[in-house]
Amino acid sequence: MLCRLSVRWLRPRPALQVRVLDPLLARAPAGGAKSSALPVWAVASVSAVGPSGAGGWYEALATSAPVQGAEDVLLFAHTASGLPWWGSILLTTVVLRGAVTLPLAAYQHYILAKVENLQPEIKNIARHLNQEVAVRAHQLGWSKRVARLTYLKTMRRLVSELYVRDNCHPFKATVLVWIQLPMWIFMSVALRNFSTGAAHSEGFSVQEQLTAGGVLWFHDLTALDSTWILPVSVGVINLLIVEIFALQKLGKSRFQTYITHFVRAVSVLMIPVAATVPSSIVLYWLCSSFMGLSQNLLLRSPGFRQLCRIPLTKLDSDTPYKDLLAAFHSKFISRKSRTF
Repeated sequence: MLCRLSVRWLRPRPALQVRVLDPLLARAPAGGAKSSALPVWAVASVSAVGPSGAGGWYEALATSAPVQGAEDVLLFAHTASGLPWWGSILLTTVVLRGAVTLPLAAYQHYILAKVENLQPEIKNIARHLNQEVAVRAHQLGWSKRVARLTYLKTMRRLVSELYVRDNCHPFKATVLVWIQLPMWIFMSVALRNFSTGAAHSEGFSVQEQLTAGGVLWFHDLTALDSTWILPVSVGVINLLIVEIFALQKLGKSRFQTYITHFVRAVSVLMIPVAATVPSSIVLYWLCSSFMGLSQNLLLRSPGFRQLCRIPLTKLDSDTPYKDLLAAFHSKFISRKSRTF
């Protein structure tokens, strides 16, 4: 599908066709510009592989309309705010997370709360249906397999009717993922285009602006963070988000446990990945993760949940933050103390 998009959405952008014939040229830009200190693979455009090669899908993504839209949003934020590029990246991330993902996250909690409140009714239906199927199986001489299939089919239909009645199908809770993940990808690719010189603004290379658009220890946003402070911070915050989610889930199923372990592994793997991309991208990832952590904590507030009209459930607490600290202390600190 992405390959088709490259034909449909591609617009003339001469700077995108970067051909690196010698690895040394990737570290020595023409015109005496400051070296980006990026590895060759990060500087060279994958379009060099050719539209039919392994890089064809990425070329289609990097020149697609959503990525160009993300570039326009970043450029507008930079121009309108007058902030340096590090501030523009932070501002754009905060606005997008606050205006797009926060309402979607509140809607997700709204749906999940309604689904949680249906569980007693679902369990009651399951108990009665099990008894009814057992009686019918005895009367009609059904085998265990037929009785089981009849129970499952009828149960799925009844539960689906409950979701329709209360307008809370669990699939609606996934809308956050379908919006947030593509937005994260488009913004990351847009920043990569900026950092590798594949995008221009009013005749000036954004890459040149990014080389002096950083702050603190990462002055050059096109270079890697050699201190690993930004990559490690991204991994730590993502792990905090995972642990907060895990602590509020009691009696997790085996599948949920596997998913939690998988997301933990991904959070750890993000550290070396973040150490191999330009600091502008890692800064965006760090700010996005921090906003995600803040939103998770905010959505635990009883006052904010009431403001968003999220239904109360039996799992809600009047002191969520105190409970979270107690659970964190019990799982990590107390266990460590008992070990020693």
